[in-house]
Amino acid sequence: MSEHTGQKHTAGALDIRNIIGGLLGVYGVILVLMGIFGDKEYDKTGDVNANLWAGLALVVVGAAFLIWARVKPIVVPEHVDKPDEI
Repeated sequence: MSEHTGQKHTAGALDIRNIIGGLLGVYGVILVLMGIFGDKEYDKTGDVNANLWAGLALVVVGAAFLIWARVKPIVVPEHVDKPDEI
């Protein structure tokens, strides 16, 4: 028999919120850099730097997902009963 250590096991890096937050954050940083260093093309967007603002929004949403996963982690149960077979 295994000893119960009292520690909770969490999903960790495999939590889907970490994956989504990471991807949104990476895409957001790319768009922010394109908004700062790339061609602004104000005539196509109505005098708005669309890459910069969309990138900032993605970074904020990605950070929210990562913070959410850190603050309220998914706890994985240690023992799962097998379903009844038909």
